Amino acid sequence: MPKPLPAKRIEPTAPPGDFRVAVLAVVAQIPEGCLASYGQVALLAGFPQRPRQVGMVLSGLPEGTDLPWHRVVNTRGYVPSRGRWWGAFEQIGRLRDEGIEVDDQGNLDLEAHRWDGVERKPKVAAKRPGARKKA
Repeated sequence: MPKPLPAKRIEPTAPPGDFRVAVLAVVAQIPEGCLASYGQVALLAGFPQRPRQVGMVLSGLPEGTDLPWHRVVNTRGYVPSRGRWWGAFEQIGRLRDEGIEVDDQGNLDLEAHRWDGVERKPKVAAKRPGARKKA
């Protein structure tokens, strides 16, 4: 299991303790080409024991939202699809559009694209040797 990243809490513009607002504030800051896990978002929002609830907040977003919800993935490096395969297809497509390689089962290299919570670029910006080009 990967070691948790040291993280500085991102301060939302809402009353303390408002979990939903804190989560949305963190997700809004994830830059294009970067990924965060549900647990990482929970930690940065100040609620480290609530990664499942992060998923619940994101699943309740309205269709067509500008929030980059698709950049939040499972800590094991895949797009979760249990019970929502249509959303998984949408998420995979959006990630591929941003240059993140995702196979047809939703597996991806989280560590190569993990957002550190501060920088506006992935941890490892260079593509791996033998990586497929976007069509």
